[in-house]
Amino acid sequence: MNDASPGAAKPASEPQKPIKPAPQENSEVAKPAVSKPKINATVPPATMKRRHWGLFGSFLLIVMMPLMAVVLYMWLVAVDQYSSVTGFTVRQEEGGGASELLGGLAALTGSTASADSDILYEFIQSQALIQAVDTQLDLRGHYSALWEKDPAFALWPDPSIEDLESYWQRIVRISQSSGLIEVRVLAFDPEMAQAIAQAILAESQSMINALNNQAREDAMRYAREDLEEAVLRLKAARETLTAFRTRTQIVDPEADIQGRMGVMNNLQQQLAEALIELDLLRETTSDGDPRLVQARRRIEVIRDRIFDERRTVVSDTTENGAVGEDYPSLIAEFESLMVDREFAEGTYRASLAALDLARTKAARQSRYLATYVTPTLAQTSEFPQRFTIAGVVGLFLLLSWSVIVLVYYSIRDRS
Repeated sequence: MNDASPGAAKPASEPQKPIKPAPQENSEVAKPAVSKPKINATVPPATMKRRHWGLFGSFLLIVMMPLMAVVLYMWLVAVDQYSSVTGFTVRQEEGGGASELLGGLAALTGSTASADSDILYEFIQSQALIQAVDTQLDLRGHYSALWEKDPAFALWPDPSIEDLESYWQRIVRISQSSGLIEVRVLAFDPEMAQAIAQAILAESQSMINALNNQAREDAMRYAREDLEEAVLRLKAARETLTAFRTRTQIVDPEADIQGRMGVMNNLQQQLAEALIELDLLRETTSDGDPRLVQARRRIEVIRDRIFDERRTVVSDTTENGAVGEDYPSLIAEFESLMVDREFAEGTYRASLAALDLARTKAARQSRYLATYVTPTLAQTSEFPQRFTIAGVVGLFLLLSWSVIVLVYYSIRDRS
């Protein structure tokens, strides 16, 4: 049958058309078109994942719960504290004498006053002052009475002196600037805070008085010791000078040598007169005149005496009235002894003056405590500083939580 089905091939007699290649643009093969997926305009809502719940739980556990505990304790449990403030400084006695020039320069630099303030600053924190104030006001009983109600700010029962000294750093706050000391005392009662501040002020004044007394005693002791040493030196110098005079039998070698020099001058004058007389006799008499012989003899005797006197001055024997030592050595020794005695006398006078000056200064108070703020009596409670403490605790907890979270995620990302 010649009936062809739709799917049957065409007859062979019918020529086939050549297949034409698809047109190319810029020698590139055309790519088939890709269909774009349809975008859904609606986004599903964000949901809390497990890690988010972990962060939230850790924030509640590490930050919020401790902070709420601190806030509840500060506003519901913590007992009000009252403060008393006092301020004082150590003043030095002012001197205007020329002899106190160095002292004035030292005071100008403030080194002495600063040293006294440093001593007082350390004394207020010392165990001796704490023990004295506790004996007067029973610090243990006052600060440990509220231990069961407020254990964070109260003192535990039956504390030792070391425990009380450690607790003292919390209730007594000291600040120092340019020699000025300010003390703030905290207590559960305003009258107690003021009483403690007054006790600190009184004990500080007692300590300054003790420094004054010690300075006076030291000054008097040093002055007496210097005077005793000067007296011994003066006695030794005078005894040495007396021994010299006893040994040489000369009170003053200078006066003695001046006497001998007077004799020498007299002999020189007599010699000159004898020579003149001899010249006159030679002009009026002959050579055999007995007066010429007597004149020549007199001249020879005077010259011998001058020679002996000169030899006596430098002789170290006892011949011709010599003292057994040459006069230059005696004069040098005597002058040395006189210098020692004069120096000892000057030292003795200076020591007496220093002792009198020490007595005069001892009668005055060289340093004293000047109070520029008397201990105050509080009317309202300022402590504990609840907002400040809560804010600092909250900031610390938040920073700690942030560090923990950052460390966790850093380890998680690396693993």
